[in-house]
Amino acid sequence: MTQTVEITGPFLLQGEIGEHVLRSLPGWFGIESAIVQYRETIDRLPTFVARRGDEVVGFFTVERHFPESAELHVLGVLEPHHGTGVGRALLTHAEEWLLDDGCTWLQVKTVAEARKCKYYDRTRGWYLAMGFDPLQVFPLLWDESNPCLQLVKRLDQSSTATRPG
Repeated sequence: MTQTVEITGPFLLQGEIGEHVLRSLPGWFGIESAIVQYRETIDRLPTFVARRGDEVVGFFTVERHFPESAELHVLGVLEPHHGTGVGRALLTHAEEWLLDDGCTWLQVKTVAEARKCKYYDRTRGWYLAMGFDPLQVFPLLWDESNPCLQLVKRLDQSSTATRPG
């Protein structure tokens, strides 16, 4: 995967792209009703898209809660492209866009460690490597079998995903 990744966006109406990526990741996104709901959300929220050549290889959808804070609402990278810098490039692009718009906090929610799952173990490890810190576990936010871990990251010029620090 040496081909350069191109990040575009944010754009609205990217639900079809997001759904395609989510359906390719059944270990993470295996609930049909959730995929349908995510597609609707991706259409209405700002979404960044990663491409290698003509192939869409990932996306990040961002939701602003307040001027100072945002959330990575839903995101995915095609599994063959994991570990190749696509996620980092998407995160860097999103963080820079948010910083330019005055945002200082970024959060993300994922499945907590209490649910043993090799897919979400990888996800949590990636967020930690990208500078997110665990903030709180919500055992019943989604349902008993999917406890929610909230992670946060303070955004500043030295914290974007491609900068050391």
